Amino acid sequence: MKMKTEILPAEGEAIAKAADLLRRGELVALPTETVYGLAASAEDGPALLMLYEVKKRDPDKASAVLVTGMEMVEKYCQNIPQGAYRLAEKYWPGPLTMILEDKGVVSPATTGEGDTLGVRCPNHPVTLAVIEKAGVALAAPSATPAGQPSPKTAQEVLDYFDGHMEGIIDGGPCALGVESTIVDLSGGTPRL
Repeated sequence: MKMKTEILPAEGEAIAKAADLLRRGELVALPTETVYGLAASAEDGPALLMLYEVKKRDPDKASAVLVTGMEMVEKYCQNIPQGAYRLAEKYWPGPLTMILEDKGVVSPATTGEGDTLGVRCPNHPVTLAVIEKAGVALAAPSATPAGQPSPKTAQEVLDYFDGHMEGIIDGGPCALGVESTIVDLSGGTPRL
């Protein structure tokens, strides 16, 4: 389905619009310090299936979610080890994804029907503001078709997905340009 994809400036009104679109089940691309992500509400199964279809991504593949901090993580994860709080205190917001035990609040499409959930607090004020305003964690794999280089600018996202999402918040070029480090804390011993 083709639609008009709008590039939104990284400011108040655009943040409110992006949050509203996400709450309504639409897709929005957001900047992080690593790469741009293609976001949908982590609780909205149909929106996630649309996200996977647009990306041409295997729906059985789990997607990390973006959160505003450990308070939000507690809504979505259970049996959280103390080490997760220490890592968050030291490295969040930042390019660290932690794999924790899923609580069953997000759509099964987010976890790939698994029992763990990847959570990350991005170091980008605009994206944190959108998550806060939307009031929900966002599934946000890189805003790229499967197998393509991850986008570092809003224009690269538009080149990939023009007409297949409602909006892109233009937060400028991503500072790092590579995906985050992943630490699995769901078992007894942390694994990188």
